[in-house]
Amino acid sequence: MILVTRLDRQTMFLNPDHIVSVEETPDTVITLFNGHHILVREHCQVILNRIIAFRSRILRRSGAVPNGHAYLRRQRNSRYHRSESEHFLTDDTKATLHPLHRQDT
Repeated sequence: MILVTRLDRQTMFLNPDHIVSVEETPDTVITLFNGHHILVREHCQVILNRIIAFRSRILRRSGAVPNGHAYLRRQRNSRYHRSESEHFLTDDTKATLHPLHRQDT
């Protein structure tokens, strides 16, 4: 949620996922997907910076983006690769573990 200030100086939290557009006429108008309009004191760039900060905070907390430039390297999804223990299994054991994923030879 981002903090915005209405024209009457009342503060409110707004879900940035509900924002359709932000227009800066003399007053800044935020249009929500349900058709409501909110007039706020902040400029468009301030609102945009708050949305970016909010989303980056969400990504940081989820652990989805590694630190540094490691996000450029593709990480392998272990679900689709063999684990260390599967290398030592026999063909009969593999058939019982993954009967739907075995290719007919």
